[in-house]
Amino acid sequence: MNDRADDPNQPEEIEDFAALLEQSLKTPTRLQRGRKTEATILQIGQEWTFLDVGQKGEGILATSELLNSDGEITAAVGDQIGAYFLSNKNGEPLFTMKLGGGQAGTEQLEQAWQGGIPVEGRIEKEIKGGFEIKLPGAVRAFCPFSQMGLRREENNEQFIGLARPFRITKFEEQGRNIVVSHRALLEEQQQQQRETLKETLKSGDRVKGTITSIRDFGAFVDIGGIEGLLPISEISHSRVENIEDVLRVGQELELILKSCDWDANRFSFSLRDTLADPWSQIQDRYRTGNSYPGTVSRLAPFGAFVTLEDGIDGLLHISKIAEGKRLRHAQEALELGQKIEVVIERIEIAEKRLSLAMSTDNSAQGPSSYSDPVASSGMGSLGDLMRASQEKKQRKRK
Repeated sequence: MNDRADDPNQPEEIEDFAALLEQSLKTPTRLQRGRKTEATILQIGQEWTFLDVGQKGEGILATSELLNSDGEITAAVGDQIGAYFLSNKNGEPLFTMKLGGGQAGTEQLEQAWQGGIPVEGRIEKEIKGGFEIKLPGAVRAFCPFSQMGLRREENNEQFIGLARPFRITKFEEQGRNIVVSHRALLEEQQQQQRETLKETLKSGDRVKGTITSIRDFGAFVDIGGIEGLLPISEISHSRVENIEDVLRVGQELELILKSCDWDANRFSFSLRDTLADPWSQIQDRYRTGNSYPGTVSRLAPFGAFVTLEDGIDGLLHISKIAEGKRLRHAQEALELGQKIEVVIERIEIAEKRLSLAMSTDNSAQGPSSYSDPVASSGMGSLGDLMRASQEKKQRKRK
């Protein structure tokens, strides 16, 4: 009689038994129709794509679901995707990423509603409060204006005739009352992008984004997953008065991420940091004592700011504007946008400051050249007027 305690193969048998037990505990659960499953692409064929869905056999997915609008495949072998179980096709589990096709009926749409499966729909027309959507099987649904995108668009006509994926948010009266949302899918996609960015994005990174809206203080930019602010001070090296003069909604930009606060959901960008700093070459372009053309860009009581080129501005102090004339404000002698000749008196590279003076060659600059407002009225100088006033008072006393 063999004693199993003396069997040298016993430890191996115990290990094999433990492995079998562990494998049995991992036996895949039965697939439920409409249940979302994480799948790995094993092979991409012309008609069908084969998936590893954690079952004994392989799942199948129509390859057409992996194509973009240009007919290009958007996934590769080894990629993980989210797919929904539909049914068994010739003994193989059939999956979909969204419900489409003209033969689907209300039963499949109800399954899509219960399982959260996206459905393909065509935007037929605008109706009160939203759009009429044609779903597979010629079933009609309603999509509110607020559920067509992440933000409300002014032009509703642009959507008519387009096909979009939707999520069914309401299914009542056996399919006679169906409400859908395209925004729900966009928000889900945005959240996935956000989680990916959260692992990799950091301050100082160069990113690409699209302007979504413009305000007086800056522009909001979407970089895919997050939206942040491009402040007006970070647009250019030169002063920007009106953002819409240089940027527009829908414009694509390459930016630098200045700061990111994931907890507060606050992000800021800089366009200026992607541009060459004009001050880095100022010594090669400008010399102290030389005269240069400029444009009056801002007026203040203490003087005028003059732009020599984008990003290069200097201060023309009020005492340097009209020699021998006392001014209360620079606007008494200069106008915004006026072209003048200035002399560079001092260059401070570290502070990025220029001190300017009026050039003697400003005689032909137009009607904005300085003139004494009293003398030009034909009434004499200010001193003459004061003396005349005193004499008049003395005559009255006599």
